[in-house]
Amino acid sequence: MSNSKKAKNIMIQGTMSNAGKSLLAAGLCRIFKQDGYRVAPFKSQNMALNSFITKVGGEMGRAQVVQAEAAGILPDTRMNPILLKPTTDVGSQIIVNGKAIGNMNAMEYYRRKREFIPEVMKAYESLASEYDIIVIEGAGSPAEINLKDEDIVNMGMAEMVDAPVLLAGDIDRGGVFAQLYGTVKLLPEREQARIKGLVINKFRGDKEILRPGLKSLEELCGIPVVGVVPYMHIDIDDEDSLSERFNRGNVRKLIDIAVLRLPRISNFTDFSAFEHYENVSLRYVSSVKELHEPDMIIIPGTKSTIADLVWLRESGLEARVKQLASSGTLVFGVCGGYQMLGSTVSDPDGVEAAGLTEIAGLGLIPMDTVFLGEKVQVQTAGEFGEVQGVLKGLGGMHYEGYEIHMGRSEAKMPALAGGGNVYGSYVHGIFDAVGIADTILKALCARKNVSFSELGTFDPIGYKEAQYNLLADTLRNSLDMEYIYKRILLENC
Repeated sequence: MSNSKKAKNIMIQGTMSNAGKSLLAAGLCRIFKQDGYRVAPFKSQNMALNSFITKVGGEMGRAQVVQAEAAGILPDTRMNPILLKPTTDVGSQIIVNGKAIGNMNAMEYYRRKREFIPEVMKAYESLASEYDIIVIEGAGSPAEINLKDEDIVNMGMAEMVDAPVLLAGDIDRGGVFAQLYGTVKLLPEREQARIKGLVINKFRGDKEILRPGLKSLEELCGIPVVGVVPYMHIDIDDEDSLSERFNRGNVRKLIDIAVLRLPRISNFTDFSAFEHYENVSLRYVSSVKELHEPDMIIIPGTKSTIADLVWLRESGLEARVKQLASSGTLVFGVCGGYQMLGSTVSDPDGVEAAGLTEIAGLGLIPMDTVFLGEKVQVQTAGEFGEVQGVLKGLGGMHYEGYEIHMGRSEAKMPALAGGGNVYGSYVHGIFDAVGIADTILKALCARKNVSFSELGTFDPIGYKEAQYNLLADTLRNSLDMEYIYKRILLENC
């Protein structure tokens, strides 16, 4: 248990992955902020390809970035001291306190992960000395009995910082009473005692139907149910939202943008700026049949450029993208997708562990990429220089975002390469700065001879704040916040 004077804390754990922990944690961060507290999120270990670069060049999971935004503070790698970025089915790149320390297979990391506890605790203690409340997020389930001996992210973390726990179950996936009861009863008594409240998440329907079950659950577990949270239609980029994007369907609207669904796609939030226009479709496609003839094709970032380029070639999408590009379709590659657009991609030292040392790219931008051992991770901002071709309107506009890549490419422009109708950039978030998405959509509208006004307007900053406030309002109406304050936070002093 930690001994220093520090913030109060509360931990959100789940009965399974995708139970909604990230969103619940973000909502609590916004509630505590609204109530006047200095609050920060924390997750000791995150596994995700969707990462972010802080102002000082550290890499962290985007789930904690979202929670930091909800708390009204800047993202900080202390909020996510360990990030695992899968490189293969059995291995990941290990990032500790924002810096990559190498690749490990799953068994090696499992054997060694307790070595990272001092770094985890150093990060937590530092945050706890600066904030009033720390909202901690667990991972997966605390009842993975095959992994409990080396746990540093669920009950192991809760014990290290003496955190009370809210346990959330996902009723939308069925069997929520068994989820919650089974999870509680698989834990030793000392860990059961840490669970101060049960939450039923993603409920659709009349809460009164649940009341008999809630009473029985409380009697069986000896733990109160502190909330039934409805299934929320809130547009916030939490960890679970990628699968929701993939399941949105394939409806094509007035302006149609297709994102290639690479097997190791990363940083899908790069394209959120296009999602909020009523008459713009942003579709994720994984086959030639799904692609059709969009107005714009985006090749996204990936954790393994070479392996996903092989997949692109074998799926037939490469040939179709090149065919559409030759006929004038706008093609835009981001990070790994940008690398694919070049002439060659080389990995002489096996940095990506894809089994190939060199592969031909799509050949749509005259450049070569070579993977090196040192990772580029930096925030960046500036103004585009002169831009030729379809996106000439971007010339002189302000951009901002971050770079995170192992490869180095030769290109004519630091932030935007290419011209004509094919472009690429290393900058994640390149579409987010004010006016960038609008300028691209206006160019697409001009090519189709339709009015930009038909797409609808969008205020990204105001929209995001409204979504965080809606999330907080929903949780206030669904959770027993008086109990959470009086019986959990105030008793945890």
